[in-house]
Amino acid sequence: MTSTLPQAPNWQSLIKSGCRVFVGGNASVPYALVQHLIEHSEGLSDIELVHMLALGDTRWVKEEYKNLFKANTFFIGGETMRKAVDEGRADYTPVFLSEISSLFSDGTLSLDAALVNVSPPDKFGYCSLGAAVDIAMSAIRQAKKVIAQINPSVPRTAGHSYIHISEITACIEANEPLVEVLPPPMDSVAERIGQYVSMLVDDGATLQFGIGKIPSATLKYLCNHKDLGIHSEMLTDSIIALLESGAVTNKKKTFHPGKVVTSFAIGSRKLYDLIDNNPHIEFYPSSYVNKPTNIAKNDNMVAINSALEVDLTGQVVADSLGYDFYSGIGGQVDFVTGASISKGGKAIIALPSTAKGESVSRITPRISEGAGVVTSRGNVQYVVTEYGIASLKGKSIRERALELIRVAHPKFRASLLQEVRQHYWVPHYQEKYPTDIPELGAIQLKKLLIQGETFYMRPLNPADERRLQEFFYSHTKETLRLRYNYDPKQMSREKSCNLVSVDQSTDAALCIVRQEGSRITIHAVGRFYYNPSDNTCEAAFVTRETQQGKGMASRLLNELIEVAKGRKISKMMAYVRGDNKPMIAIFEQAHFKRKFTGDPSDVELVLDVASLL
Repeated sequence: MTSTLPQAPNWQSLIKSGCRVFVGGNASVPYALVQHLIEHSEGLSDIELVHMLALGDTRWVKEEYKNLFKANTFFIGGETMRKAVDEGRADYTPVFLSEISSLFSDGTLSLDAALVNVSPPDKFGYCSLGAAVDIAMSAIRQAKKVIAQINPSVPRTAGHSYIHISEITACIEANEPLVEVLPPPMDSVAERIGQYVSMLVDDGATLQFGIGKIPSATLKYLCNHKDLGIHSEMLTDSIIALLESGAVTNKKKTFHPGKVVTSFAIGSRKLYDLIDNNPHIEFYPSSYVNKPTNIAKNDNMVAINSALEVDLTGQVVADSLGYDFYSGIGGQVDFVTGASISKGGKAIIALPSTAKGESVSRITPRISEGAGVVTSRGNVQYVVTEYGIASLKGKSIRERALELIRVAHPKFRASLLQEVRQHYWVPHYQEKYPTDIPELGAIQLKKLLIQGETFYMRPLNPADERRLQEFFYSHTKETLRLRYNYDPKQMSREKSCNLVSVDQSTDAALCIVRQEGSRITIHAVGRFYYNPSDNTCEAAFVTRETQQGKGMASRLLNELIEVAKGRKISKMMAYVRGDNKPMIAIFEQAHFKRKFTGDPSDVELVLDVASLL
């Protein structure tokens, strides 16, 4: 087969004024080719350039070229492009990444030419699109003419990334490095979000992630996981450490097992070297990678995406700040949808709780004026901030509002609760907003492995109202008698609300929960009530019958003792029925001493907390 290169472009014979031209994007914009067009553009005007995110010098949107070009981008990136869109010199077309190819094929956005960045041809005449197959392959297939920049810096990638030299109408040769995007510096907020998100990822899961601090932090905390897979629209440098750790094997994937599947890569030279001639990392068009039904073919698919704001019903704003368009829809909806219908899948939205130096809450009572919803309230399953995980799937408006208030920044929780009370989204008795236990530290969720099963210990909060009610009604009469010293018949929602609405800075209430899919079940509760008159507290516990004897109460007690020590409480008290021998044993194992009361039916136990300091 011949590998003779086509001739250099004669632009006036290839394109006409007013035509529509695709330009390859992401890290592989053919800048030298665009510059060649600019330098030989005599007699041309009003050329519409359509493209994805374009990293680097998007010179075609500058004021000086306004008569030559009008950009139409599917994703806004960089201040130059953002300013051009704001000023009306460029257009933004919101569209799902999976559907862009159909705009080319059905004539909605018919293409007169496609400008792409490709590797030199191999001995068989095949060039690779390298790090940016994305929508470029679809554009090549639909454009009337293909004009290429033959670039030795473009890596040769596996999958469906190849076009034959005979498909190229004209070309130039230019060795131009791909745009490099280095990993962002980490901060404590991203670290905490990453830790929480990692708790939602099980061994054997398949991942989708984007670019930025939060995906980088999440992948950092997944290095001890096992048999992870990757099916993601994009790859970044964060994947390198994950691959080197051995956490990614792809062998549990149920779609393209054994392979990393992606459509484009953005990162450093190290990443571009990693994908070069790597048979384990396959690149496919976005129409294939982002197709929700293909995504869903991966069991346990976990989609991790970001947002600019989330309102208290779960609506996600991801592409705009008020009336100002900031980025784009991209693949968020594709992967949220695919993960939601995947067997065992999870759709996660992760974002910092605040913006502008903690002066603005990203968890909002309503969508900002002018902002657009990218992902609907019906699609989101989890919202994660540095303050925890809000589980929204199957939750009522009241429940999801309380879940989201819990993961908002503490200084905004009271005002957010007041907002939902005004709209009657929560009942009149819901007066307290969720609080954290400071002594637990930055991460309020602790993963527990109990007899081979995974549980989580965390503070009780108002969103647990229904869960605590279900927990109460799971008890036998004997359990209720031993815990309450009588047989209570009812746990109303209002009473349950009072029990879970705890000022955790004064009292403390912890629970141990198990998560099965999107269902969260309380299996044990431990709490203490603080008595400021003598600086003591009273502790009590109850455990689901099926979990008794597994040490849950002991774990809760030990954690509460640490909280009491941190608050310099002098003594912890407990009052237990004399026939509740297992509970008495738990307290005595924690060095509580019996105090003689003269009544054998009730046992008072005391721990000298001050002596432990």
